[in-house]
This record gives sequence, structure tokens and C-alpha cells, in this order.
Amino acid sequence: MPITCAAPAAPAFAPSDPFSGMSVEARVLRLLLPYHRTSGPASADPADHPEQLRQIRQFTATGEPIVFTLPGFPCKSPNPAKVLGHLPDEGERLSLSFLDRLCARVGEIYAPGARMLICSDGHIFGDLIGVPDEHIDAYGDELRTLVHREGLTRIDTFDLRDVHGDVDHDTKRRLVTEAYAPSLDTLRAQARTDEETARLYRGITRFLVEDTAAFSGTRSALQRACRARAYGVIARSRAWGDLIADRHPRSVRLSIHPQRPGSEKFGIRLLEAADAWATPWHGVVLRQRGAARLVRRADAEEVGRVVLRDGRPSHFEAVA
Repeated sequence: MPITCAAPAAPAFAPSDPFSGMSVEARVLRLLLPYHRTSGPASADPADHPEQLRQIRQFTATGEPIVFTLPGFPCKSPNPAKVLGHLPDEGERLSLSFLDRLCARVGEIYAPGARMLICSDGHIFGDLIGVPDEHIDAYGDELRTLVHREGLTRIDTFDLRDVHGDVDHDTKRRLVTEAYAPSLDTLRAQARTDEETARLYRGITRFLVEDTAAFSGTRSALQRACRARAYGVIARSRAWGDLIADRHPRSVRLSIHPQRPGSEKFGIRLLEAADAWATPWHGVVLRQRGAARLVRRADAEEVGRVVLRDGRPSHFEAVA
């Protein structure tokens, strides 16, 4: 099914805003709430998100710029039926532009402003998802180029290349995993008792099945292999999140995955989407009748033509 992905319109803050009497941290959080990606009941009341208010208050209490940390933007899916290639395209451009605008709007109500640190997590589990480190390097380099070219002055980037010096990626993965990752037995136990962990496990398993190419065994064997790899992806993702928390102990922690109100992380929608798992790195942008939708490449090819940006495939435009 096509997934609408135009960046959500931002609510204006007029002088007569009935929420103008809120604390600064509550008003900042109110900017994020329309884009909350949640697995539970949605709430537009900042008071229902005390952890995020606390995280924001760490900066507003001292008058410092707010720092948002967002693990994500790992690499493109290895499934050519989903994406145009292994480099960022229109989906990443729209998402990063939205995040930069969100930080700009924080600056309209809180003078020190805000910055967004994109913590690209592709290297930490690239070997488990079948994406070579060279493609992940190229994706990360192009992401930095995109940020600079688009003038996204409130966006910074961070990835595994910024950790543990000049040792190879395999060694870096091992060091981070040994230092921070929960055991696979612990994750399996959590998946049996915690619905959030179970939902994440099912979602990642689905992506691994979809993205595994050239598997010679049966469908059931593939599913078993992907279920095992899913625990590894979750373990390393958590390790990456804990490393980020160590590097940035004061930050407003965002996530591309749905998060319950009250969770330590705030799930955020990069683009409008009906599918809670939709991301720019698992699809392509299809522009049709003035709207942008995120779809599988195979679906876009049925109704549209490829549009180039800077000489490279960027997105699809529907053919009338």
C-alpha cells in the first residue's frame, strides 16, 4: 500500500496561543507531539511525557541549546525492489529538511535554539542485514554532503567511524557490542514478556526476510535465520543507543521506532506515514498530484518515471 510521506505541516504559534503560559520545556515538547510515533494511545498533553520534559529541562534550566539525538539513517535496504540504490535520495532529503525545520521552530520559542545529531547506525549491524561496509560508508558520506548542500545548519552527524579510532569496522562492532549489548538470552526473555520488545522483534524480522537476497533454502529456513538475526540487530541497536547516551548524557533521545508515552525515548515520524515502520531507507518517494508518498520501488515503477537530482535517480513522478 502507498504510504503518504509529505512532511507534516507545522502548527503556528501566534501571540494569542492559549498554551503561551506553559513552561518553555512544555512548549518545546508541544512542537514535537504532532509527530509522535507511538505504540500506545496518543497524547497531545506535554504533562503525559514527563521523561521528555525532564530531558528538555536539562538544557532550558541552564540556557543552553537543546540537543536531540536520533539513531537512524543507517543505509539503504539491500532489496532493489524497495529502493533506487545504496545512496540517500529524496526520502532522506525530505526527512533531514523536516528535522532541520523542527529545530528552527524550537529557536522561535527558545532563543538558544536546538540541534539534531543524526547517529547513523548502519555500521553497527551492517553485517547482519547484508549491507557491505563500503555501501554504508558511501551512504554516510553522501548524507553529510546532503546536509551541507541543502544548508541544513542545525543538523550534525555521527557514526561508527567516529568511535574507537582507526581500527576496522568488525573490531569496532565487537568492542561496542561487548561494552553495551544485552545478552541474546535476555532479549529472548524480554520478547516473551514485553510487548514493545516483541513488536520490535517482529518488525525487524519482517524487514530481514524482505531484504535477504539469494537465499538458497526454504522459506521456513529463511524465516528461522532471520528470527535469529533479528535478536542480534536489536542487541546491537541497543548497544549503539547506550553508546550515544554515554557520549551525550544530556540529550533529548528520539527514536524512529514507535515508543509508548512515558518511555525514555520519543518516537518521531520523519515523514507522514500510515505504516509505523515506514522509513526513507526502505522505500522511494513517489510524487503524485502534488503529494509525496513513500512506496516500494517496484510499485513506483508501475505508475511513474524516475526523476534525477544532481544527475542521480532521486524519486518517481507519477505519469498522468
